[in-house]
Amino acid sequence: MDKIQIGFLIYPSVIQLDVMGAYQVLAFPHNTDVHLIGKTLTPIVSNEGVTLTPTVTLETCPPLDVICVPGGGMDQVEAMKDSEILNFLKQQSATAQYVTSVCTGSMILAAAGLLQGYKATCHWAFRDQLAALGVEVVPQRVVIDRNRITGAGVTSGIDFGLALLSLLCGEQIAKMAQLMMEYTPEPPFDAGTPETAGEEVMEALLQVGKPLVDAFWAQTQATAAQLKV
Repeated sequence: MDKIQIGFLIYPSVIQLDVMGAYQVLAFPHNTDVHLIGKTLTPIVSNEGVTLTPTVTLETCPPLDVICVPGGGMDQVEAMKDSEILNFLKQQSATAQYVTSVCTGSMILAAAGLLQGYKATCHWAFRDQLAALGVEVVPQRVVIDRNRITGAGVTSGIDFGLALLSLLCGEQIAKMAQLMMEYTPEPPFDAGTPETAGEEVMEALLQVGKPLVDAFWAQTQATAAQLKV
């Protein structure tokens, strides 16, 4: 039996856990091949300073059953307007079984015109930007709309991966992967959403992240104009 081909697009300042949370889940079965896709094979430094090495390029990537786009830091703005990346996503999505993203990776899919007419999610701080790209934003941790599957912020990549693995290989395999990872989160604080964190914590974080939010808004507006949404 042919293996299931899964590819994660990676680019400078990609959020490493956006990639690796889902990667850990999807690499569990023996019948999956998981690729890290770069524009070249040159190692890429993530937003957190972790070096990730592409295993294939845009040109050498095989036809994928699943294409996944993770979110990123400031350099995600460049990915949103990179014609090579956007064309690659369009080409792979035309034949992929599932077109997916984690965190703000959904904004790159939307920039490629691949989420308009679909429900999707992303990190809570960027829902308005995603909506501005003509996407019906649903504030859930994982959103499945036909063959589009999107995860919310960073750690939702694990939940996203388990939901996707269940569709690809069945619920039992997904449960085995969850057990192997001992994934039974008990966070020390109830501050994982704006509602539970409270306004003071949320506003402090938004101040820290203001340059990134502003940069994303500027690119969102430019992309929306090009897409005419």
